[in-house]
This record gives sequence, C-alpha cells and structure tokens, in this order.
Amino acid sequence: MAKASQKLPRAWQRMLSGRRLDLLDPAPLDIEIEDIAHGLAFVARWNGQTRGDFAYSVAEHSLLVEEIFARLAPGVAVKWRLAALLHDAPEYVIGDMISPVKSAIGPGYGEMDQRLTAAVHLRFGLPATLPAGIKKDIKRADRLSAWLEAVQIAGFTSSEADRFFGRPNRAVMKGLEIRLRPPAEVRAEYTARHRDLLALMP
Repeated sequence: MAKASQKLPRAWQRMLSGRRLDLLDPAPLDIEIEDIAHGLAFVARWNGQTRGDFAYSVAEHSLLVEEIFARLAPGVAVKWRLAALLHDAPEYVIGDMISPVKSAIGPGYGEMDQRLTAAVHLRFGLPATLPAGIKKDIKRADRLSAWLEAVQIAGFTSSEADRFFGRPNRAVMKGLEIRLRPPAEVRAEYTARHRDLLALMP
C-alpha cells in the first residue's frame, strides 16, 4: 500500500508571467495572453519538418486561420474571430502533436485539450463551448491553412494535400502566403491581434 505521505506527480506548469497553470484543472485566471503568445511562437507545426530558416509556429498558423475564417464568414461577430485566433491556444502548454501521435496517446490528449480550451475561452469572454456552426467554420479554416502549409513549406504536392485536407476554394485562398519569421516578431503580432480583437468586442 502506498504511503499516505507519497507526493502526487506535479501537474502544473509555471509560466513566464509567474502564473501556475494546473493542466488537470486549469483556472481561467491563471491564463495570460502573453504566455499563450510566447508559447505558441516557439511551438513548431509539422514537427519542425518544414522548409525555411525559421520553424513555422502555431502562432503564425493561428494568425492565418483567423484571416481565412474571416474570409469564409464575412461579417461574422468579432468574438468568433477571437475564437479562431485562439483555436490552438492549449498548445502553448501541451505542444502541437501531429495526428498519428494523438491517436497513439488516446482520449487523454483530447480531454486535456478540451479543458484548456474552455478555460482559455472563459478567460477572454467567450463561451466555454463554441456554437457548432462556428466551430465547423474554424475547422474549415484550419484545414485550408494546413493545405497551404503542406504545399508551400511541408513538401506535399497539391494532389497529396487535396487528399489529406480537401481541395481548397481557390477564391478564399487567393493572395495568401505562408510567412516564416523570427518567434519574437510572430509573438508580438499575435499579442497585438488579440488586443485589437478584444478592443472591438462589445
């Protein structure tokens, strides 16, 4: 029998802001946008297997998804654009795992992601669970971003990307280009975009 005094494994992470975020029971008040922006700017998508001198970060991806989402849903309320920007926010603490790894880990990853997503949403004035239609449109924007990334920086052919992510609407994608920038620059833009969207919310 285990001793009563035996310590449980640590399930929180200290952030640069000084906050302690409990991964098993995240509190909205322990979430700061500066921590999210910093973490996402240093998390590489595609496990870092992309062309260029800088990793393609989750922060950069999130900025693109928000832009694509606005194209898919013109006139949508600003709060849903904020939700699009924050759609991968939990990855600032749990990282960006490729789909095969998520499948191998099982439902535990998804449950943790859901808890963190709900806490992030509540912290910034969004409902813990998004309306189904909004969630679907953000997912569509996410897949369009993945298609663009796959073709422009991850070595996929267009036909391969079509097979894995769906054939994109060329009109929606017109003029979009993947940017590879230093993490500090992306971090600053992500934080600024979050601030601008919050300022536009009623």
